[in-house]
Amino acid sequence: MSDPNTPQNPAGATPPPPAYNQAPPPAAPYGSAPAGPVPGRTLGIVAFVLSFFTGLIALILGIVALVQSKKAGASNGWAVAAIVISSIAVIIGVIVIVIVVIGFGALGATCGELGPGTHVLEGGGTITCG
Repeated sequence: MSDPNTPQNPAGATPPPPAYNQAPPPAAPYGSAPAGPVPGRTLGIVAFVLSFFTGLIALILGIVALVQSKKAGASNGWAVAAIVISSIAVIIGVIVIVIVVIGFGALGATCGELGPGTHVLEGGGTITCG
């Protein structure tokens, strides 16, 4: 009939409970940081630091960092700050370049009128045209 080595379930005994899998890990509390690194976060910090020194490079890196973070569904305040600061720096740089070019253009027109050499101005300054 049955194998003598197999334990028998006596009549009226309850079968053993089924084995369950382990419970899933608890969810992160609301407002906590994600478990893994956020893509673009390090690049955003680098762009933020560079925004004080090299505006155009920091602007490009900040945009790249922000795009990487948005694709991952995360926010990146460092990248946003880098974009804002470097944009302002680029705008100021363009304004300064325009002023310098206009200033040298005016100096060039004066030298064109005066000719080569060193000239004493009426206000006491000197211009050297060469």
